[in-house]
Amino acid sequence: MAGKIKVTLTKSVIGASPKQRKVVEALGLKKMHQSVELVDSPVTRGAVSKVSHLLTVEEI
Repeated sequence: MAGKIKVTLTKSVIGASPKQRKVVEALGLKKMHQSVELVDSPVTRGAVSKVSHLLTVEEI
């Protein structure tokens, strides 16, 4: 069984590149301080690593 991670958008995407904005939106985040629970997979980890400077990640 795969674990889960909780991803929270802690910094604004205003100064981010358009690609980074699309990655944040693809993770399901729209507003500051919004959190989503995602399946911990290599695909998710790769997306999180692209915008890690904007996010806070917690293991669940």
